[in-house]
Amino acid sequence: MDKIIQTIANELNVKYIQVENTVKLIDEGNTIPFIARYRKEVTGGLSDETLRELGERLNYLRNLNTRKEEVKKSITEQGKMTEEIEKNLENALTLAEVEDIYRPYKQKKRTRATIAKEKGLEGLAITILEQEEKTSIEEIAKQYLNEEKQVNTIEEAINGALDIIAENISDEPKYRKIIKRICYTQGIIETKAAKPEEKTNYEMYYEFSENVNKIPSHRILAINRGEKEECLKVKIQKPEDRIIENIKKGIIKQGGSFKELLENAIKDSWKRLIEPSIEREIRSDLTEKAEIQAIKVFGKNAKQLLLGAPLKNLTVIGFDPAYRTGCKIAVIDETGKVLDIATVYPTEPQNDIEGAKKTLLQLIHKHNVNMIAIGNGTASRESEMFVADLIKEAKHEVYYTIVSEAGASVYSASKLATEEYPDINVSIRGAISIARRLQDPLAELVKIDPKAIGVGQYQHDVNQKKLEETLTGVVEDAVNKVGVDVNTATPSLLSYVSGLNKTISKNIVKYRDENGKLKSRKELLNVPKLGKVAYEQCAGFIRIYDGENPLEVTAVHPESYKIAQELLQKLGFKNDDIKDKEKLKQIKESASKINIKEVAKELEVGEMTLTDIIAELTKPGRDPREDMPKPILRNDVLKLEDLNEGMILTGTVRNVIDFGAFIDIGVKHDGLVHISQMSKGYVKNPSDVVSVGDLVKVKVIGIDKERQKVQLSMKIDE
Repeated sequence: MDKIIQTIANELNVKYIQVENTVKLIDEGNTIPFIARYRKEVTGGLSDETLRELGERLNYLRNLNTRKEEVKKSITEQGKMTEEIEKNLENALTLAEVEDIYRPYKQKKRTRATIAKEKGLEGLAITILEQEEKTSIEEIAKQYLNEEKQVNTIEEAINGALDIIAENISDEPKYRKIIKRICYTQGIIETKAAKPEEKTNYEMYYEFSENVNKIPSHRILAINRGEKEECLKVKIQKPEDRIIENIKKGIIKQGGSFKELLENAIKDSWKRLIEPSIEREIRSDLTEKAEIQAIKVFGKNAKQLLLGAPLKNLTVIGFDPAYRTGCKIAVIDETGKVLDIATVYPTEPQNDIEGAKKTLLQLIHKHNVNMIAIGNGTASRESEMFVADLIKEAKHEVYYTIVSEAGASVYSASKLATEEYPDINVSIRGAISIARRLQDPLAELVKIDPKAIGVGQYQHDVNQKKLEETLTGVVEDAVNKVGVDVNTATPSLLSYVSGLNKTISKNIVKYRDENGKLKSRKELLNVPKLGKVAYEQCAGFIRIYDGENPLEVTAVHPESYKIAQELLQKLGFKNDDIKDKEKLKQIKESASKINIKEVAKELEVGEMTLTDIIAELTKPGRDPREDMPKPILRNDVLKLEDLNEGMILTGTVRNVIDFGAFIDIGVKHDGLVHISQMSKGYVKNPSDVVSVGDLVKVKVIGIDKERQKVQLSMKIDE
């Protein structure tokens, strides 16, 4: 275990004690959000991202150790364990290395070599490998002729022996290690068109090559998809001569006999056995690394989207655009309640613009609507132009914004949507979801399978289990960062709270329905199946507004109430004073003057915990999403034809990928800022510069009207 802890500490560049303490907390059943927020002293303040990485590595290294033990046991039982094998197993850093060591001792299917061994030709193979006989090979091979075992000719005997040698070379971990290293440093991945005459999305890969060690993740995944769709043929070119020379060095003795036979066996081993499996391994390795990167990007984007700033206290119209079936409309009040629904037909083929205007203006005036949220899917552009025109006729100011509708249709048809809106048509539910996403992105998006949020690259091509694990972690971190109002939250939102699961979440809502609003966090202990352990994990992330204790609108954990009260007393205040705006200003002022080190010592609390308590007491009930960029509110529309090169615009980052970012500038298709246009300096990773939801100033540097593509730059002053 010490070795695992040291490995993780080195990899994450943190102290041994930080990893040791965190592993102990994880093994005790604490969740990552709980550890990140309430055990900072124990972990040395590790962030939720670092803690998740630590958890993943801990899992991998423990599995690696388990596999090493299984392999060790199997080789020992075969009576073939040596000090060297044991040492190699001990030093193996990956599961692939362990499997290479185990390869010679694995139960094999019948191969040419196993058949040759059954024919008694192993002795001849050993003689050839020893290279010491001065007698001709034909003379030696004669001794192995055996009609019963079907070794009828000298040639058959020699070929069988060479098959055994070829397999031994292929199974030798030492050669595989060298070959992999050569292929990684000097290999070239080449792609060609499967049907050159056909036009596809993969034309840039019809005649393409790049070094294996330099090809970026997004290209690997694009190539894989192209190959899967039978548009591309993929091959890794390897420095064959250098590889064969390296194997020869390890096998052929200076001045030894049977040199030519051994050279033939080496070439056969490379071509028939090693090369195909090495190619598979490298491709699999590259894919795994590309998937990890794609999942990371997707997770980061999803987190930003989930933490998008809510637009509170607004009555919103959700506008789900469509052509033939009509645009679905839902009016939602500031609490998320459905007030009205309708279907209008302002788009092709009906083009009933006047009828649609009449219906929508009635709804706007009847419900005093301030905001229209338009989904960004099919017919979004035409709907936006219609809405921009419509709001000019409203009696009060109305704005609109474009909302990502990714996953809205998945949600509409889900069991959850049916439970929430049993009497509302599936098609209208999408409009409700679009409106509520604007009011509270987090509460709405947690109802959707995170994969359907649609802010990534190739998310359907990657390992779905790993993607799901990562995204569940991302949603958990986002929900727990914001906190959850236990008296209004849906079961789907509650289920992501630290320590809670779907069953307990449903029990909380049932308890709430039967007993009315919860008045304190402690009341959670009355909920069936919510025991002391779950309570400790969840309590700090639960918010109770208008409850018995003002501290319960903050992230102060019940275990720290006593310290929070002592601190307030020390500053000359009471708990209730945090509800008074004037007193709150005074608390803030007094708290800013205290000496954290001294007060922490006095109150017998960690400095990090005390700093967190002060932050909560000075901004009780604050939503961390308030610091996030707000959506761009528009009241007019921009067409592709309106754009000119050199034009400066403000846009919203919709998606961040390995090679840049897509920006919504208010025209039908998002514009691309290529990684080379993000900054004057070198940018290694677009995520270092922008995040989903950011508002950015961009300059139009290219317009392709035919392909409806816009190129943008963030280098404004050039």
